[in-house]
Amino acid sequence: MIGAPPLLEMRGIVKSFPGVKALRGVDLALHAGEVLALLGENGAGKSTLMRILGGAQRADAGTLLIDGCETPFNTPQDSQAAGVAVIYQEFNLVPGLTAVENIFLGRETTRAGLIDKRSERERARKLFERLGADIDLDTPCRRLSTAQQQLVEIAKALAFDARILVMDEPSAALTAHEVGRLFEIIRDLRSQKISIIYISHRLDEVFEITDRVTVLRDGLNVGDRPTASITRAEMIQLMVGRKLTREFPQRTTIPGPTRLEVSGLRHGRAVCDVSFSVGRGEILALTGLVGAGRTETMRLLFGADPREAGEIRLDGRLLSIGSPSDAIAAGIGFLTEDRKTQGLVLAHSVLENFALPNLQRLSHQGFVRERSARDEFSRYVKQLQIAIPSEEQRAGNLSGGNQQKVVLAKWLARHCELLIFDEPTRGIDVGAKFEIYLLMNELVAAGKSIIMISSELPEVLGMADRILVMHEGRITGEIADPRSATQEQIMRLAIA
Repeated sequence: MIGAPPLLEMRGIVKSFPGVKALRGVDLALHAGEVLALLGENGAGKSTLMRILGGAQRADAGTLLIDGCETPFNTPQDSQAAGVAVIYQEFNLVPGLTAVENIFLGRETTRAGLIDKRSERERARKLFERLGADIDLDTPCRRLSTAQQQLVEIAKALAFDARILVMDEPSAALTAHEVGRLFEIIRDLRSQKISIIYISHRLDEVFEITDRVTVLRDGLNVGDRPTASITRAEMIQLMVGRKLTREFPQRTTIPGPTRLEVSGLRHGRAVCDVSFSVGRGEILALTGLVGAGRTETMRLLFGADPREAGEIRLDGRLLSIGSPSDAIAAGIGFLTEDRKTQGLVLAHSVLENFALPNLQRLSHQGFVRERSARDEFSRYVKQLQIAIPSEEQRAGNLSGGNQQKVVLAKWLARHCELLIFDEPTRGIDVGAKFEIYLLMNELVAAGKSIIMISSELPEVLGMADRILVMHEGRITGEIADPRSATQEQIMRLAIA
């Protein structure tokens, strides 16, 4: 397979944006029936390269070849016609349309000028049968699970004979079982000579599912190896440009007295009589399977959802939290799981996003004191090493790691004593993860308290002082010494 001429070649791809040279002459090759991992830190150029392959952006220079023939991709239609399909991390589905309608949207099957719905349904049924999936063809996509929506995206690609499938962070929001099913589908597609470019920050998955690894750093291809011939440490070193002797930084801080006490928190069946405490300078991890009630519990604590029962005390003081404003005023900050829709206003500048929860302090007589906001934000830019060309940069144009740092900056500026981190490193590369971990350690060393929700069990074991495991809205176990615990021990509690 690897000895055959490449199905796809991208040679010397160059792309610049105002103030940023995203790609500096990148080469990439993909063979028929190959699963290629495309790795790199946030901002390394992976997404830009794939947008060029998908026809969403045009390269400033370089050549793209399919089966050895130069093939310019000026539009997404050019890319699709050449057999390329890109499944972005944010799915490109119309929520109100059914699976069938989404699969054939814009490329409907017609007969005598009318849409041939019977033919489309039959084709869709066969596509899902080919994927081993049971999808209700009449259900609007907004009512499908994330894994089911992903299958609709894959079916869209197969419906029009895609030979190259790009998957951008395909496992980010999936359960372990759903990831296993996704890998079965990828192996089946590979056996059908469909080639896959797999973008992921989860290195365990790279070793399990890919044949070869291409690493980008600072807009350059810095490594291309068979997966079987590269170690995890070598992979990380290529990505970050330096050796990381540890994926989780050491911390010697000993948690202090109790700061937060939560008792009898309840909301329907999602959260059932949950009680816990967090100490000063402690990182408390809350883990469990997707849907276990972790985020729902934190939303009650933050006042984002109404609680039916329960008490919340911070530093011994009973809090009356009926809204996020009440929680913020009490010194609680929430770094939400979905930073793109809940943590940031993507169309606004990073400075505006930073100022939003701090308007009362940064305003005078109804007007924002812009110089004060800029001066304060610039201090956090330096402290957190946020990579931005200017404070006017749109938040939506930042890499995932830098977006997370902007969210963190706005909460640090509030001087929150308790910070909730919901999946703090989802979609973030290994180098940026390490920086986030260092920041968390600095916060608890300064006496802050952190509740970390995470589905990444190595992260939970590597960062937490104490672990609470949830299942079906209840806490099913506590692990007081994570250093001596195992992932298997956590999973037993998670499925209890």
